[in-house]
Amino acid sequence: MREWQHRLDLTKRILVVDDRNELLHLMRRVLEDEQYQVAILREGKNAFAQVKSQLPDLLILDLKLGDISGQDILKELKTDEVTADVPVIIYTAAVLEADEVAQLIESDSQRYHGVHLLRKPFELQVLLDKVEDLLEKTGR
Repeated sequence: MREWQHRLDLTKRILVVDDRNELLHLMRRVLEDEQYQVAILREGKNAFAQVKSQLPDLLILDLKLGDISGQDILKELKTDEVTADVPVIIYTAAVLEADEVAQLIESDSQRYHGVHLLRKPFELQVLLDKVEDLLEKTGR
């Protein structure tokens, strides 16, 4: 029993925020297959509060959400001392918004450490590699 509990404690917790149900469930399945504990959130408006209360080991965030911009969530996370160290993978197919986020990350690399931008479409293996890389780098 103790060994099982120890393994459970090592499970990394990931929060995925996307307003598209099919993508949320695909990511959940792929990440759970890799033994991550995954929570999903379909609306961005509660993302900051949920990250702050649960402090996941990693946030995977769509840039274009229906109710709020992923970029606004990212800025809020990185300016709050409680959530600033949570690593984030932010993704989008929107070229202009992706360029804006890339410039934001480059303009203040100290604040936006642990943030990685993925441009859609991307292979699931690329996502999994980046998840593993960020979790190792941040020691989470």
